[in-house]
Amino acid sequence: MVRAIDPTTLEVARNRFASVAEEMGAVLKRTAYSPNIKERMDCSAAIFTADGEMLAQAEHIPVHLGSMPESVRAVFEVFGLDPPPGTQFAVNDPFHGGTHLNDLTLVRPVHHRGKLVGWVANRAHHADVGGTAPGSMPASATRLTEEGHVVSPTVACVDGEWDRGFFDAFVEATRTPDERVGDLSAQLGANEAGARRLVEALDAHGDGWRSVTEALLDYGEERMRAALRGLPDGEYRFEDLMEWGDRDLPIKVSIAVADGELVADFTGTSPQIEGNINAVEAVTRSCLYYAVRVAADPTIPANGGCYRPLTLVTEPGSLISARGGVAVAAGNVETSQRIADVLLGALAQCAPDRVGAASQGTMNNILIGSGSTVYYETVAGGEGGTSRRPGQSGIHTGMTNTKNTPIESLETHYPFRVTTTSLRSGSGGAGQHRGGEGIVREIEFREDAVLSLIGERRRNRPWGLQGGEPGSCGEDWLIRSDGEEERLPGKVTIDVSAGDRVRVLTPGGGGWGQAGRG
Repeated sequence: MVRAIDPTTLEVARNRFASVAEEMGAVLKRTAYSPNIKERMDCSAAIFTADGEMLAQAEHIPVHLGSMPESVRAVFEVFGLDPPPGTQFAVNDPFHGGTHLNDLTLVRPVHHRGKLVGWVANRAHHADVGGTAPGSMPASATRLTEEGHVVSPTVACVDGEWDRGFFDAFVEATRTPDERVGDLSAQLGANEAGARRLVEALDAHGDGWRSVTEALLDYGEERMRAALRGLPDGEYRFEDLMEWGDRDLPIKVSIAVADGELVADFTGTSPQIEGNINAVEAVTRSCLYYAVRVAADPTIPANGGCYRPLTLVTEPGSLISARGGVAVAAGNVETSQRIADVLLGALAQCAPDRVGAASQGTMNNILIGSGSTVYYETVAGGEGGTSRRPGQSGIHTGMTNTKNTPIESLETHYPFRVTTTSLRSGSGGAGQHRGGEGIVREIEFREDAVLSLIGERRRNRPWGLQGGEPGSCGEDWLIRSDGEEERLPGKVTIDVSAGDRVRVLTPGGGGWGQAGRG
Protein backbone atom coordinates (compact mmCIF):
# COMPACT_ATOMS: atom_id res chain seq x y z
CA MET A 1 0.00 0.00 0.00
CA VAL A 2 1.27 3.49 -0.88
CA ARG A 3 2.34 5.30 2.25
CA ALA A 4 0.76 8.65 3.19
CA ILE A 5 2.91 10.90 1.02
CA ASP A 6 1.09 13.64 -0.87
CA PRO A 7 1.05 13.27 -4.68
CA THR A 8 3.10 16.40 -5.30
CA THR A 9 5.93 15.26 -3.03
CA LEU A 10 5.83 11.82 -4.61
CA GLU A 11 6.06 13.17 -8.15
CA VAL A 12 8.85 15.59 -7.27
CA ALA A 13 10.77 12.76 -5.61
CA ARG A 14 10.25 10.45 -8.59
CA ASN A 15 11.69 12.99 -10.99
CA ARG A 16 14.49 13.96 -8.63
CA PHE A 17 15.73 10.39 -8.25
CA ALA A 18 15.39 9.70 -11.98
CA SER A 19 17.45 12.81 -12.67
CA VAL A 20 20.28 11.39 -10.54
CA ALA A 21 20.46 8.36 -12.84
CA GLU A 22 20.17 10.57 -15.93
CA GLU A 23 23.06 12.73 -14.74
CA MET A 24 25.17 9.65 -14.12
CA GLY A 25 24.55 8.59 -17.70
CA ALA A 26 25.44 12.04 -18.99
CA VAL A 27 28.72 12.07 -17.08
CA LEU A 28 29.59 8.62 -18.37
CA LYS A 29 28.87 9.46 -22.01
CA ARG A 30 30.59 12.83 -22.00
CA THR A 31 33.78 11.63 -20.33
CA ALA A 32 34.14 8.22 -22.00
CA TYR A 33 37.00 7.63 -24.42
CA SER A 34 35.53 5.11 -26.84
CA PRO A 35 33.05 5.93 -29.63
CA ASN A 36 31.05 2.93 -28.43
CA ILE A 37 30.11 4.70 -25.19
CA LYS A 38 30.59 8.36 -26.11
CA GLU A 39 28.59 8.27 -29.35
CA ARG A 40 26.72 4.96 -29.54
CA MET A 41 25.78 5.47 -25.87
CA ASP A 42 26.08 1.77 -25.03
CA CYS A 43 25.76 2.28 -21.28
CA SER A 44 23.18 2.60 -18.50
CA ALA A 45 22.82 3.90 -14.95
CA ALA A 46 20.52 3.35 -11.98
CA ILE A 47 20.21 3.99 -8.25
CA PHE A 48 19.17 1.58 -5.53
CA THR A 49 17.96 1.54 -1.95
CA ALA A 50 20.23 0.34 0.85
CA ASP A 51 18.85 -3.19 0.56
CA GLY A 52 19.37 -3.25 -3.21
CA GLU A 53 15.92 -2.56 -4.66
CA MET A 54 16.04 -0.36 -7.75
CA LEU A 55 14.80 3.12 -6.85
CA ALA A 56 15.15 4.79 -10.25
CA GLN A 57 16.79 4.31 -13.62
CA ALA A 58 17.65 6.46 -16.59
CA GLU A 59 15.90 5.65 -19.88
CA HIS A 60 18.91 3.82 -21.23
CA ILE A 61 19.18 0.17 -22.39
CA PRO A 62 16.54 -2.35 -21.27
CA VAL A 63 18.82 -5.40 -21.27
CA HIS A 64 21.24 -3.52 -18.99
CA LEU A 65 18.74 -2.04 -16.57
CA GLY A 66 16.54 -5.02 -15.83
CA SER A 67 19.56 -7.14 -14.96
CA MET A 68 21.52 -4.53 -13.01
CA PRO A 69 19.89 -5.44 -9.67
CA GLU A 70 21.58 -8.84 -10.05
CA SER A 71 24.97 -7.09 -10.10
CA VAL A 72 24.18 -5.21 -6.90
CA ARG A 73 22.91 -8.43 -5.31
CA ALA A 74 26.08 -10.25 -6.33
CA VAL A 75 28.14 -7.60 -4.54
CA PHE A 76 25.99 -8.09 -1.41
CA GLU A 77 26.58 -11.83 -1.49
CA VAL A 78 30.36 -11.43 -1.53
CA PHE A 79 30.95 -8.28 0.52
CA GLY A 80 27.84 -7.98 2.70
CA LEU A 81 25.48 -5.08 3.31
CA ASP A 82 27.92 -2.92 5.23
CA PRO A 83 30.72 -2.13 2.75
CA PRO A 84 33.42 0.43 3.52
CA PRO A 85 32.60 3.98 2.40
CA GLY A 86 34.36 5.11 -0.78
CA THR A 87 34.66 1.60 -2.22
CA GLN A 88 33.59 0.72 -5.74
CA PHE A 89 33.05 -2.86 -6.87
CA ALA A 90 33.25 -4.37 -10.36
CA VAL A 91 31.53 -7.36 -11.96
CA ASN A 92 31.01 -8.74 -15.46
CA ASP A 93 30.75 -12.49 -14.71
CA PRO A 94 27.42 -13.55 -16.26
CA PHE A 95 27.07 -16.36 -13.73
CA HIS A 96 27.61 -14.01 -10.78
CA GLY A 97 25.61 -10.88 -11.50
CA GLY A 98 26.62 -9.99 -15.07
CA THR A 99 25.13 -10.54 -18.53
CA HIS A 100 28.06 -10.92 -20.94
CA LEU A 101 31.71 -10.05 -20.46
CA ASN A 102 31.75 -6.82 -22.47
CA ASP A 103 29.27 -5.25 -20.06
CA LEU A 104 31.26 -4.22 -16.99
CA THR A 105 29.23 -2.92 -14.04
CA LEU A 106 30.66 -0.66 -11.34
CA VAL A 107 28.68 -0.61 -8.10
CA ARG A 108 29.21 1.99 -5.38
CA PRO A 109 27.66 2.11 -1.91
CA VAL A 110 26.41 5.53 -0.80
CA HIS A 111 26.86 6.57 2.84
CA HIS A 112 25.40 9.57 4.62
CA ARG A 113 26.19 10.52 8.19
CA GLY A 114 28.06 7.26 8.59
CA LYS A 115 25.22 5.02 7.43
CA LEU A 116 24.58 3.13 4.21
CA VAL A 117 21.65 4.88 2.49
CA GLY A 118 21.77 3.42 -1.02
CA TRP A 119 23.79 2.31 -4.02
CA VAL A 120 24.59 3.70 -7.44
CA ALA A 121 25.64 1.57 -10.39
CA ASN A 122 26.48 1.98 -14.04
CA ARG A 123 27.12 -0.52 -16.80
CA ALA A 124 29.15 0.13 -19.95
CA HIS A 125 29.88 -2.07 -22.94
CA HIS A 126 33.66 -2.25 -23.40
CA ALA A 127 34.42 -2.88 -27.05
CA ASP A 128 37.08 -5.48 -26.24
CA VAL A 129 37.81 -7.47 -23.08
CA GLY A 130 40.11 -10.09 -24.56
CA GLY A 131 39.07 -13.52 -25.79
CA THR A 132 39.85 -15.36 -28.97
CA ALA A 133 38.59 -12.70 -31.41
CA PRO A 134 38.58 -8.90 -31.44
CA GLY A 135 35.44 -7.56 -29.83
CA SER A 136 35.13 -10.53 -27.47
CA MET A 137 32.21 -12.18 -29.27
CA PRO A 138 33.88 -14.99 -31.26
CA ALA A 139 31.20 -16.84 -33.21
CA SER A 140 32.80 -20.21 -32.47
CA ALA A 141 33.08 -19.81 -28.69
CA THR A 142 31.62 -22.57 -26.54
CA ARG A 143 33.04 -21.56 -23.13
CA LEU A 144 32.89 -18.27 -21.28
CA THR A 145 36.68 -18.00 -20.97
CA GLU A 146 36.96 -17.88 -24.79
CA GLU A 147 34.99 -14.63 -24.75
CA GLY A 148 37.35 -12.58 -22.62
CA HIS A 149 38.42 -11.58 -19.14
CA VAL A 150 36.04 -12.63 -16.36
CA VAL A 151 35.49 -10.30 -13.38
CA SER A 152 33.61 -11.95 -10.54
CA PRO A 153 32.47 -9.45 -7.88
CA THR A 154 35.63 -7.71 -6.69
CA VAL A 155 36.93 -4.47 -5.24
CA ALA A 156 37.70 -2.13 -8.13
CA CYS A 157 38.56 1.11 -6.40
CA VAL A 158 38.97 2.58 -2.90
CA ASP A 159 38.77 6.34 -2.32
CA GLY A 160 39.48 7.08 -5.97
CA GLU A 161 42.49 4.75 -6.28
CA TRP A 162 42.22 1.71 -8.51
CA ASP A 163 42.79 -1.69 -6.97
CA ARG A 164 45.80 -2.84 -8.98
CA GLY A 165 44.74 -6.47 -9.00
CA PHE A 166 41.48 -5.65 -10.77
CA PHE A 167 42.73 -2.78 -12.91
CA ASP A 168 45.92 -4.34 -14.26
CA ALA A 169 44.26 -7.67 -15.11
CA PHE A 170 41.36 -5.97 -16.92
CA VAL A 171 43.55 -3.63 -18.94
CA GLU A 172 46.17 -6.25 -19.80
CA ALA A 173 43.51 -8.60 -21.18
CA THR A 174 42.24 -6.16 -23.81
CA ARG A 175 43.55 -5.33 -27.27
CA THR A 176 42.74 -1.64 -26.67
CA PRO A 177 44.23 -0.69 -23.28
CA ASP A 178 44.14 3.10 -23.71
CA GLU A 179 40.45 2.97 -24.58
CA ARG A 180 39.71 0.74 -21.59
CA VAL A 181 41.49 3.08 -19.18
CA GLY A 182 39.50 6.03 -20.45
CA ASP A 183 36.17 4.22 -20.23
CA LEU A 184 36.91 2.82 -16.77
CA SER A 185 37.68 6.32 -15.53
CA ALA A 186 34.38 7.56 -16.97
CA GLN A 187 32.49 4.82 -15.15
CA LEU A 188 34.26 5.68 -11.91
CA GLY A 189 33.40 9.36 -12.25
CA ALA A 190 29.77 8.65 -13.11
CA ASN A 191 29.30 6.74 -9.86
CA GLU A 192 31.00 9.46 -7.84
CA ALA A 193 28.67 12.05 -9.34
CA GLY A 194 25.69 9.80 -8.68
CA ALA A 195 26.66 9.28 -5.04
CA ARG A 196 26.84 13.04 -4.44
CA ARG A 197 23.52 13.69 -6.13
CA LEU A 198 21.78 10.85 -4.31
CA VAL A 199 22.82 12.29 -0.94
CA GLU A 200 21.54 15.71 -2.04
CA ALA A 201 18.24 14.17 -3.13
CA LEU A 202 17.79 12.39 0.19
CA ASP A 203 18.72 15.53 2.12
CA ALA A 204 16.03 17.44 0.27
CA HIS A 205 13.43 15.27 2.01
CA GLY A 206 14.93 15.69 5.45
CA ASP A 207 14.27 13.01 8.04
CA GLY A 208 11.38 11.70 5.95
CA TRP A 209 13.50 10.52 3.05
CA ARG A 210 13.08 6.85 3.92
CA SER A 211 9.29 7.13 3.89
CA VAL A 212 9.45 8.88 0.53
CA THR A 213 11.58 6.16 -1.08
CA GLU A 214 9.38 3.42 0.34
CA ALA A 215 6.30 5.23 -0.95
CA LEU A 216 7.82 5.47 -4.43
CA LEU A 217 8.41 1.72 -4.54
CA ASP A 218 4.91 1.01 -3.25
CA TYR A 219 3.50 3.40 -5.84
CA GLY A 220 5.31 1.50 -8.62
CA GLU A 221 3.88 -1.76 -7.31
CA GLU A 222 0.30 -0.47 -7.11
CA ARG A 223 0.50 1.05 -10.59
CA MET A 224 1.67 -2.27 -12.00
CA ARG A 225 -0.99 -4.28 -10.18
CA ALA A 226 -3.65 -1.88 -11.43
CA ALA A 227 -2.37 -2.20 -15.00
CA LEU A 228 -2.32 -5.99 -14.80
CA ARG A 229 -5.88 -6.00 -13.46
CA GLY A 230 -6.78 -4.08 -16.60
CA LEU A 231 -5.71 -7.06 -18.72
CA PRO A 232 -8.08 -10.02 -19.14
CA ASP A 233 -7.17 -12.87 -16.81
CA GLY A 234 -6.02 -15.96 -18.62
CA GLU A 235 -3.10 -17.97 -19.95
CA TYR A 236 -1.33 -16.88 -23.11
CA ARG A 237 1.28 -18.91 -24.99
CA PHE A 238 3.78 -18.10 -27.69
CA GLU A 239 6.83 -19.68 -29.29
CA ASP A 240 9.61 -18.39 -31.52
CA LEU A 241 12.97 -19.66 -32.75
CA MET A 242 16.67 -18.97 -32.41
CA GLU A 243 18.93 -19.84 -35.34
CA TRP A 244 22.04 -21.92 -34.74
CA GLY A 245 23.74 -23.35 -37.81
CA ASP A 246 21.04 -25.31 -39.61
CA ARG A 247 19.02 -25.80 -36.41
CA ASP A 248 16.08 -23.82 -35.07
CA LEU A 249 15.93 -23.79 -31.27
CA PRO A 250 12.57 -23.03 -29.65
CA ILE A 251 11.95 -20.46 -26.94
CA LYS A 252 8.53 -21.04 -25.39
CA VAL A 253 6.58 -19.04 -22.85
CA SER A 254 3.28 -19.39 -21.05
CA ILE A 255 2.04 -16.20 -19.40
CA ALA A 256 -0.61 -16.39 -16.70
CA VAL A 257 -2.39 -13.16 -15.74
CA ALA A 258 -4.65 -13.19 -12.69
CA ASP A 259 -5.69 -10.76 -9.95
CA GLY A 260 -3.02 -8.14 -10.59
CA GLU A 261 -0.11 -10.57 -10.91
CA LEU A 262 1.73 -12.15 -13.84
CA VAL A 263 3.73 -15.37 -14.09
CA ALA A 264 5.96 -16.03 -17.12
CA ASP A 265 6.92 -19.70 -17.42
CA PHE A 266 9.56 -20.66 -20.01
CA THR A 267 9.29 -24.43 -19.42
CA GLY A 268 9.89 -26.29 -22.66
CA THR A 269 12.52 -23.90 -24.02
CA SER A 270 15.54 -25.49 -25.72
CA PRO A 271 18.38 -26.68 -23.48
CA GLN A 272 21.56 -24.61 -23.51
CA ILE A 273 24.02 -25.45 -26.27
CA GLU A 274 27.73 -25.54 -26.97
CA GLY A 275 27.66 -22.09 -28.52
CA ASN A 276 27.40 -18.43 -27.62
CA ILE A 277 23.62 -17.83 -27.81
CA ASN A 278 22.98 -19.00 -24.25
CA ALA A 279 21.50 -16.32 -21.98
CA VAL A 280 21.70 -16.17 -18.20
CA GLU A 281 18.53 -15.71 -16.18
CA ALA A 282 19.32 -12.04 -15.44
CA VAL A 283 18.92 -11.33 -19.18
CA THR A 284 15.59 -13.14 -19.28
CA ARG A 285 14.39 -11.17 -16.28
CA SER A 286 15.31 -7.94 -18.08
CA CYS A 287 13.19 -9.03 -21.05
CA LEU A 288 10.24 -9.80 -18.79
CA TYR A 289 10.38 -6.37 -17.16
CA TYR A 290 10.61 -4.64 -20.52
CA ALA A 291 7.81 -6.57 -22.23
CA VAL A 292 5.35 -6.27 -19.37
CA ARG A 293 5.83 -2.51 -19.12
CA VAL A 294 5.20 -2.24 -22.88
CA ALA A 295 1.98 -4.25 -22.65
CA ALA A 296 0.69 -3.01 -19.29
CA ASP A 297 1.54 0.69 -19.08
CA PRO A 298 4.88 2.24 -20.16
CA THR A 299 4.26 5.25 -17.92
CA ILE A 300 4.60 3.18 -14.73
CA PRO A 301 7.70 4.36 -12.80
CA ALA A 302 10.53 1.95 -13.58
CA ASN A 303 11.57 0.87 -10.10
CA GLY A 304 11.78 -2.32 -8.10
CA GLY A 305 8.25 -1.91 -6.83
CA CYS A 306 6.66 -2.30 -10.24
CA TYR A 307 8.41 -5.64 -10.67
CA ARG A 308 7.09 -7.16 -7.42
CA PRO A 309 3.92 -8.57 -9.06
CA LEU A 310 5.97 -10.39 -11.74
CA THR A 311 7.21 -13.98 -11.37
CA LEU A 312 9.70 -15.65 -13.69
CA VAL A 313 9.93 -19.44 -14.04
CA THR A 314 12.83 -20.98 -15.97
CA GLU A 315 14.48 -24.37 -16.26
CA PRO A 316 18.13 -24.15 -15.12
CA GLY A 317 20.41 -25.24 -17.92
CA SER A 318 18.07 -24.00 -20.65
CA LEU A 319 18.89 -21.55 -23.42
CA ILE A 320 17.44 -18.70 -21.36
CA SER A 321 18.77 -19.77 -17.94
CA ALA A 322 22.27 -21.00 -18.75
CA ARG A 323 24.57 -22.71 -16.27
CA GLY A 324 28.09 -24.07 -16.09
CA GLY A 325 30.33 -21.47 -17.71
CA VAL A 326 29.08 -21.82 -21.28
CA ALA A 327 29.58 -19.01 -23.81
CA VAL A 328 26.94 -16.27 -23.51
CA ALA A 329 28.07 -13.25 -25.56
CA ALA A 330 25.27 -13.52 -28.12
CA GLY A 331 22.76 -14.50 -25.44
CA ASN A 332 22.83 -10.93 -24.18
CA VAL A 333 22.55 -9.23 -27.57
CA GLU A 334 20.58 -11.73 -29.66
CA THR A 335 18.71 -14.24 -27.50
CA SER A 336 17.43 -11.33 -25.42
CA GLN A 337 15.68 -10.02 -28.53
CA ARG A 338 13.94 -13.34 -29.10
CA ILE A 339 12.93 -13.66 -25.44
CA ALA A 340 11.33 -10.24 -25.74
CA ASP A 341 9.61 -11.34 -28.95
CA VAL A 342 7.99 -14.41 -27.37
CA LEU A 343 6.87 -12.40 -24.34
CA LEU A 344 5.37 -9.70 -26.56
CA GLY A 345 3.79 -12.33 -28.81
CA ALA A 346 2.00 -13.79 -25.80
CA LEU A 347 1.06 -10.41 -24.37
CA ALA A 348 -0.34 -9.29 -27.75
CA GLN A 349 -3.14 -11.77 -27.13
CA CYS A 350 -4.36 -9.86 -24.08
CA ALA A 351 -3.19 -6.34 -25.01
CA PRO A 352 -3.62 -6.15 -28.82
CA ASP A 353 -3.91 -2.37 -28.81
CA ARG A 354 -0.53 -1.93 -27.10
CA VAL A 355 1.68 -4.65 -28.58
CA GLY A 356 2.75 -4.45 -32.21
CA ALA A 357 4.01 -6.98 -34.71
CA ALA A 358 7.56 -8.30 -34.37
CA SER A 359 10.34 -5.80 -34.89
CA GLN A 360 13.60 -6.88 -36.51
CA GLY A 361 14.44 -9.13 -33.53
CA THR A 362 18.22 -8.79 -33.74
CA MET A 363 20.98 -6.30 -33.00
CA ASN A 364 23.04 -7.17 -36.13
CA ASN A 365 26.37 -7.01 -34.29
CA ILE A 366 29.44 -6.05 -36.34
CA LEU A 367 32.88 -6.44 -34.74
CA ILE A 368 36.12 -5.58 -36.56
CA GLY A 369 39.64 -5.88 -35.20
CA SER A 370 42.53 -4.35 -37.09
CA GLY A 371 45.92 -3.44 -35.69
CA SER A 372 45.39 -1.71 -32.36
CA THR A 373 41.71 -0.85 -32.94
CA VAL A 374 38.51 -2.75 -32.25
CA TYR A 375 35.20 -1.52 -33.64
CA TYR A 376 31.80 -2.60 -32.37
CA GLU A 377 28.39 -1.55 -33.58
CA THR A 378 24.83 -2.78 -33.64
CA VAL A 379 22.83 -1.90 -36.74
CA ALA A 380 19.20 -0.83 -36.52
CA GLY A 381 16.30 -2.27 -38.49
CA GLY A 382 12.54 -2.16 -38.87
CA GLU A 383 9.99 -1.77 -36.10
CA GLY A 384 6.81 -3.81 -36.28
CA GLY A 385 3.60 -2.10 -37.26
CA THR A 386 1.10 -1.40 -34.47
CA SER A 387 -2.65 -0.97 -34.15
CA ARG A 388 -2.17 2.80 -34.36
CA ARG A 389 0.59 3.41 -36.90
CA PRO A 390 3.20 1.91 -39.26
CA GLY A 391 6.47 0.70 -37.81
CA GLN A 392 9.41 3.08 -37.78
CA SER A 393 12.30 2.44 -40.14
CA GLY A 394 16.00 2.17 -39.31
CA ILE A 395 15.58 2.21 -35.53
CA HIS A 396 16.81 0.13 -32.62
CA THR A 397 14.03 -1.80 -30.94
CA GLY A 398 13.45 -4.29 -28.16
CA MET A 399 16.24 -4.82 -25.68
CA THR A 400 18.62 -2.26 -27.15
CA ASN A 401 18.43 1.52 -27.21
CA THR A 402 21.72 2.70 -28.68
CA LYS A 403 22.56 5.11 -31.46
CA ASN A 404 24.74 4.55 -34.52
CA THR A 405 28.36 5.66 -34.70
CA PRO A 406 28.48 8.77 -36.92
CA ILE A 407 30.30 7.98 -40.13
CA GLU A 408 32.70 10.89 -39.63
CA SER A 409 33.71 9.54 -36.23
CA LEU A 410 33.93 5.97 -37.46
CA GLU A 411 36.29 6.85 -40.31
CA THR A 412 38.41 8.99 -37.96
CA HIS A 413 38.90 6.24 -35.39
CA TYR A 414 39.08 3.09 -37.52
CA PRO A 415 40.92 1.94 -40.68
CA PHE A 416 37.87 1.51 -42.90
CA ARG A 417 35.16 3.57 -44.51
CA VAL A 418 31.39 3.34 -44.85
CA THR A 419 30.39 3.04 -48.49
CA THR A 420 26.64 2.65 -47.99
CA THR A 421 24.11 3.49 -45.31
CA SER A 422 20.51 3.56 -46.49
CA LEU A 423 17.06 2.23 -45.74
CA ARG A 424 16.32 -1.19 -47.22
CA SER A 425 13.36 -0.52 -49.46
CA GLY A 426 10.60 -3.12 -49.35
CA SER A 427 11.87 -4.99 -46.30
CA GLY A 428 8.95 -4.10 -44.02
CA GLY A 429 6.00 -6.49 -43.93
CA ALA A 430 2.83 -5.41 -45.72
CA GLY A 431 -0.29 -4.69 -43.70
CA GLN A 432 -2.88 -2.14 -42.72
CA HIS A 433 0.06 -0.64 -40.84
CA ARG A 434 3.23 -1.65 -42.60
CA GLY A 435 6.39 -2.78 -40.81
CA GLY A 436 9.36 -0.44 -40.79
CA GLU A 437 12.26 -0.83 -43.21
CA GLY A 438 15.64 -2.30 -42.34
CA ILE A 439 19.02 -0.77 -43.16
CA VAL A 440 21.72 -1.48 -45.75
CA ARG A 441 25.17 -0.92 -44.23
CA GLU A 442 28.36 -1.52 -46.22
CA ILE A 443 31.90 -1.10 -44.91
CA GLU A 444 35.14 -1.26 -46.90
CA PHE A 445 38.32 -2.39 -45.14
CA ARG A 446 41.48 -0.39 -45.68
CA GLU A 447 43.72 -3.00 -44.11
CA ASP A 448 43.56 -6.67 -43.20
CA ALA A 449 41.21 -7.37 -40.28
CA VAL A 450 39.22 -9.96 -38.36
CA LEU A 451 35.47 -9.63 -38.85
CA SER A 452 32.76 -11.09 -36.62
CA LEU A 453 29.05 -10.92 -37.41
CA ILE A 454 26.47 -11.96 -34.83
CA GLY A 455 22.91 -11.68 -36.08
CA GLU A 456 19.50 -13.34 -36.10
CA ARG A 457 16.37 -13.48 -38.27
CA ARG A 458 18.46 -14.70 -41.19
CA ARG A 459 15.89 -17.38 -42.13
CA ASN A 460 12.95 -16.92 -39.73
CA ARG A 461 11.14 -13.73 -40.62
CA PRO A 462 9.81 -11.21 -38.06
CA TRP A 463 6.16 -12.13 -37.68
CA GLY A 464 3.15 -9.99 -38.47
CA LEU A 465 -0.02 -9.61 -36.38
CA GLN A 466 -3.73 -9.49 -37.12
CA GLY A 467 -3.17 -10.64 -40.70
CA GLY A 468 -0.09 -8.51 -41.38
CA GLU A 469 2.77 -9.97 -43.43
CA PRO A 470 6.17 -10.82 -41.91
CA GLY A 471 9.18 -8.59 -42.49
CA SER A 472 12.15 -9.60 -44.63
CA CYS A 473 14.98 -11.65 -43.21
CA GLY A 474 18.41 -10.15 -42.77
CA GLU A 475 21.36 -10.94 -45.05
CA ASP A 476 25.14 -10.68 -44.72
CA TRP A 477 27.53 -10.55 -47.67
CA LEU A 478 31.29 -10.44 -48.10
CA ILE A 479 32.41 -8.75 -51.31
CA ARG A 480 36.04 -9.48 -52.11
CA SER A 481 38.27 -6.90 -53.72
CA ASP A 482 38.02 -8.78 -57.04
CA GLY A 483 34.22 -8.45 -56.98
CA GLU A 484 33.43 -12.02 -55.87
CA GLU A 485 30.41 -12.09 -53.51
CA GLU A 486 29.83 -14.64 -50.75
CA ARG A 487 26.72 -15.01 -48.58
CA LEU A 488 27.82 -15.27 -44.96
CA PRO A 489 26.18 -17.11 -42.08
CA GLY A 490 24.42 -14.99 -39.49
CA LYS A 491 27.11 -15.85 -36.95
CA VAL A 492 30.67 -15.99 -38.23
CA THR A 493 34.25 -14.90 -37.49
CA ILE A 494 36.52 -14.64 -40.54
CA ASP A 495 39.66 -12.95 -41.82
CA VAL A 496 39.17 -10.18 -44.37
CA SER A 497 41.66 -8.31 -46.55
CA ALA A 498 42.23 -4.69 -47.49
CA GLY A 499 39.79 -3.78 -50.25
CA ASP A 500 37.13 -6.27 -49.16
CA ARG A 501 33.68 -5.05 -48.14
CA VAL A 502 31.02 -6.38 -45.79
CA ARG A 503 27.38 -5.63 -46.55
CA VAL A 504 24.72 -6.11 -43.87
CA LEU A 505 21.03 -5.94 -44.76
CA THR A 506 18.98 -5.81 -41.58
CA PRO A 507 15.46 -7.25 -41.22
CA GLY A 508 12.28 -5.26 -41.64
CA GLY A 509 9.47 -5.24 -39.12
CA GLY A 510 6.28 -7.27 -39.42
CA GLY A 511 3.07 -5.69 -40.63
CA TRP A 512 -0.05 -5.20 -38.51
CA GLY A 513 -3.52 -5.93 -39.92
CA GLN A 514 -4.47 -7.02 -43.41
CA ALA A 515 -3.34 -4.75 -46.21
CA GLY A 516 -6.12 -2.67 -47.74
CA ARG A 517 -8.13 -2.33 -44.55
CA GLY A 518 -8.68 0.90 -42.69
